[in-house]
Amino acid sequence: MAKKRGISLEEAEKRKLNKKNLSQLGGVFQFMLPYKGTFFLGLVFLLLSSLLLLTFPYVAGKLIDTASGELWIYNDINSIAVLLLCILFVQSIFSFFRVWLFASVSERSMRDIRLALYRRLVSLPMAFFDKRRTGELISRITSDVTLLQDTFSVTLAELFRQMITLLAGVVFLIFTTPKLTLFMLATFPVLVVIAMVFGRFIRRLSKTTQDELATANVIVEETLQSIMTVKSFTGEEYESRRYGKGLNRVVAVALKTAGFRGAFISFIIFALFGGIVAVMWYGAVLVSEGEMSIGDLVSFVLYTTFIGASIAGLGDIYGQVQKAIGSSERVLEILEEVPERSLPVSASQNVEGNITFDRVTFRYPTRPDATVLNDISFKINAGEKIALVGSSGAGKSTIVQLLMRFYDVSGGRILLDDHEITDWNLKQLRSNMGIVPQEVLLFGGSIRENIAYAKPTATEEEIILAAKKANAWQFVEKFPEGLDTLVGERGVKLSGGQRQRIAIARAILKDPAILILDEATSSLDAESESLVQEALDGLMKGRTTIVIAHRLATIRKVDRIFVLKSGKIVEEGNHQELSLQDGGFYAKLVRLQFS
Repeated sequence: MAKKRGISLEEAEKRKLNKKNLSQLGGVFQFMLPYKGTFFLGLVFLLLSSLLLLTFPYVAGKLIDTASGELWIYNDINSIAVLLLCILFVQSIFSFFRVWLFASVSERSMRDIRLALYRRLVSLPMAFFDKRRTGELISRITSDVTLLQDTFSVTLAELFRQMITLLAGVVFLIFTTPKLTLFMLATFPVLVVIAMVFGRFIRRLSKTTQDELATANVIVEETLQSIMTVKSFTGEEYESRRYGKGLNRVVAVALKTAGFRGAFISFIIFALFGGIVAVMWYGAVLVSEGEMSIGDLVSFVLYTTFIGASIAGLGDIYGQVQKAIGSSERVLEILEEVPERSLPVSASQNVEGNITFDRVTFRYPTRPDATVLNDISFKINAGEKIALVGSSGAGKSTIVQLLMRFYDVSGGRILLDDHEITDWNLKQLRSNMGIVPQEVLLFGGSIRENIAYAKPTATEEEIILAAKKANAWQFVEKFPEGLDTLVGERGVKLSGGQRQRIAIARAILKDPAILILDEATSSLDAESESLVQEALDGLMKGRTTIVIAHRLATIRKVDRIFVLKSGKIVEEGNHQELSLQDGGFYAKLVRLQFS
């Protein structure tokens, strides 16, 4: 069954506890292996604290018997009371170390999982991100890992503790009060089965509430992401009504759930205490007949309370483990993804900038039926400046993506300095390429951090020199904080021209052999365009440069222009040659833009 993205479904959250699914959870345990000593020490403290606590009902019963005149090891009720306090004190110390040790293992192993997930995500090919939504991937590294963290720090410890309490408590009761224990064991399973069936129905209703709330939250997400569109179409009232309808559905399902939950709680209270009354009645009969003491009855009631709490807790733990299996499955799914294939670093590979596309065909992995590039061939010499021109969807950006090996070709080959591009180490390949995109998205730190992103070891002088060459220093030095000025999320505190010049400074600092300019001045005003173009002219000197352009005025000075149409190169030449071709595609574009 296909899963809907963005909405948690029962199938996506719960897994049956069989051997196959438990192995998924076991796959996450590998991250706990470095801390196995701490984990087993925590288990020791867990065992000691659970067993010690189980002595409390027994000693409490003996306190009642001693008060009634029966003899025990201690015949003084004050001494027995002190013994009970000592049991609680030592047990609390054991519990502290148990909690701290499990938390230590959990926090460190979850840190390792998050880091492994992040490293794997950033090393995956672009085809992976084409198929996944960013919100979904963030959910894997946050929500799923948080659920696993709760499982390893709390749920597993509680599972072991409840199992120890349940098994040890029943064994002790059978040994001390066999008749009353058998009576209790005949009564409680019926209540437990009814409670489980009822509880499953309520959980299904609760899940429906969550789904409705998730659907309503999608409206909020869409509205806030497109707030400019909402306001420009005066859609505030419409969106508010749409969100209100979604919330009304949430309330309707939630109230229905609350009604059933209220009935369930009422039944549990009646049935549970009814069962306790039945056990107390039978215990009173045994006391009146002299088959057990009052202290034994008190001990039995306390043990029964412990056992009942363990049985109730196991239901929640079971559901939590099911969810954890689903989370581990999704986490392992990403960890098992194959990262980008790259060869070892070669000290001898220096990029000169000769590029050859030899009969290259390409289809995007997400659209295998659509051919984006169709058997194209061309050569760019080192230091040459070329432009790619064509309508949207012609394949201009795809050529750049293939050159940077964001994708592998479907057919043909790409050569860089007479070596197939697949023979280059990815890091070496991309470190020799610099790109200035049309829409510059800066990181949310300072201007200094954004420029130095190309070379983290750059000195202050190198950063300032790059900013000056990019015509960025003239506005940077006017800011009170200078290079330490925060640019805001995605660079929103800077204008388009300022962001563009920061991107150029970053490219200058990188000093690439191959420069890619993707419509770098198309969205700027005349003054900003002039400053940016001046910086770009300096940046292009002595480098192999590929310019993607819709505005033909920006590419008049390039050495050659490749005109693309439907994934093929239909024309080639300089601006002057192509402009004079009668009936040529480029000449037509020139007439349309300059008419």
